[in-house]
Amino acid sequence: MKLKRRCVLVLFPLAILCSCAGPSTVGTPTATVLPALTPSTTAEEDAFVTARKAMVERQIRARGIADERLLAAMEKVPRHWFIPKDYRGEAYADYPLPIGQGQTISQPYIVALMTELLMVQPEDKVLEIGTGSGYQAAILGELTRQVYTVEIIEVLSRRATQTLNELGYDFIQTKEDDGYYGWEEHAPYDAIIVTCAPDHVPQPLINQLKDGGRLIIPVGPPGFYQTLWLIERQGDQILSTNQGGVTFVPMLGEN
Repeated sequence: MKLKRRCVLVLFPLAILCSCAGPSTVGTPTATVLPALTPSTTAEEDAFVTARKAMVERQIRARGIADERLLAAMEKVPRHWFIPKDYRGEAYADYPLPIGQGQTISQPYIVALMTELLMVQPEDKVLEIGTGSGYQAAILGELTRQVYTVEIIEVLSRRATQTLNELGYDFIQTKEDDGYYGWEEHAPYDAIIVTCAPDHVPQPLINQLKDGGRLIIPVGPPGFYQTLWLIERQGDQILSTNQGGVTFVPMLGEN
């Protein structure tokens, strides 16, 4: 395959993200596995709605995210339901939170940034590598009904599937497997998002990307800093654009 690369450096604030396996780099205590969903009072839910609107306006729109469909999705999806009860009061804060198994739910702004870069359309088929809490999958599910998501940690995969189903996202297809290999059965994909960092771009993901498709992925060694890449397939060319520095947990598997 002929490779053509373009590199445009755009600096964004470092953010700590994860959904795939690996030790968390977040300095907060590790949470236990998510309990079954329990209903909040009407007053609590009203407070969460207010906090969610503020999150969208102050953390996301104010930083330049302009896709109105995405902004509406982030205002709609109840992020607090994807977070352990002990941390729900911080659900709409501008930082990641523990979800158990040494993993976190990503900072809201980074979820928005990575999703906007994918430019998801209603008819698109999207693959997520690293289901984690299921929150990113739910955001994608507001943009298209063809969402496939892979998680290597069994307990997170089962819990995310339960949460998604209980919140009405039962059309999102989940799978417990090694995300390095993607999900070939449903390929090719218009968009692929990876929420953990391999030390190189997995070739199976490139192979499963449709012509004209877009892949957003952090790449780099485990540690403090990786590079977020937007990769686009245009015929036999692969174009890679540097989106700046981020911090993710490492991908487990063939990386």
